[in-house]
Amino acid sequence: MAERILMDGAAIARTLTRLSHEVIEKNKGTEGLCLIGIKRRGEIVAERIAALLQKGYGVQVPCAGIDIGMYRDDLVSGYFVPDAHVNRLGFAIDGKKVVLCDDVLHTGRTVRAAIEAIFDLGRPASVRLLVLADRGGRQMPVCADLVGKNIPTSSSEWLDVRFAELEGEDSLGIRRTDETDNENF
Repeated sequence: MAERILMDGAAIARTLTRLSHEVIEKNKGTEGLCLIGIKRRGEIVAERIAALLQKGYGVQVPCAGIDIGMYRDDLVSGYFVPDAHVNRLGFAIDGKKVVLCDDVLHTGRTVRAAIEAIFDLGRPASVRLLVLADRGGRQMPVCADLVGKNIPTSSSEWLDVRFAELEGEDSLGIRRTDETDNENF
């Protein structure tokens, strides 16, 4: 089945703008706030939120990406160990209000791994989860605090998020998969 576009570039921009305002509301301002994006696409979400906070509120919020490869329970095994990248954010997170950003929330395993990686770097005052899209299908007790769009999907569907920084355009689409398409999960 062909991809069905659910959000074009303008819709993604509006959604991220709304989420940037919600970040301020949920955290009661920007004091002690920092953004951490799950590499790769979550990092783009975090950078865009940081730019919107700078533009809209005149504040520069610390922002960095975090690599969760060594924390994934479904990737690390006796046969496969991913390359470890040392996470250096460039700022301390002890006592900070962390907003963890990602593009899509599905099973919750990525978020669990990211939280573990964050706590290896320090002890934040709080961690809130911001996602562009929540597709449901949890396997872990994880719930996003800030959601751009809820898009319930079946196990035979997946969300395709494209960002200008990587693919040259912004869009969010949904695809159905078949047996030969499973490498997209």
